[in-house]
Amino acid sequence: MSRIAIGSDHAGFDLKAHLVGVLQGEGHDVLDLGTHSTESCDYPPICAAVGRAVRDGEAEFGIVLGGSGQGEQLAANKVHGVRAALCNDLYTARMARSHNDANVLSIGGRVVGIGLAEEILATFLATPFEGGRHARRVEQIMAIEQEESASAADRQSSPVTES
Repeated sequence: MSRIAIGSDHAGFDLKAHLVGVLQGEGHDVLDLGTHSTESCDYPPICAAVGRAVRDGEAEFGIVLGGSGQGEQLAANKVHGVRAALCNDLYTARMARSHNDANVLSIGGRVVGIGLAEEILATFLATPFEGGRHARRVEQIMAIEQEESASAADRQSSPVTES
């Protein structure tokens, strides 16, 4: 079974708690990175922590949950090496894995019911990456990430000149 990092904000907390139980019941090792209540909190640090756990090899996959899942996906995708996909249906869950080799799943707790969320999660985890022409495209995505990281570093190290 897999080691899976999971995190949510307050809006995704109830779904996260449910999915942790589902994952553990299936024999997965779950790394719960918060939040641990429905008290309002900011999601970016939590989603970044999930992304870093995946990037650093502490988890094979990550799951981020919020109200819509959109901000959570964006925050996780800021971590170098993360390919987070917002999947609020079975088709996008399957395509995220088979075509994009997504390593973090984002779901909107206010968008998707518990039963569908379980199906999305199962589909995401069970779907293998197809490779082939999709591997080339994932490599191109990762190359863009590398280029942008290098450009950002160059911009930060270049002295600012005033006119």
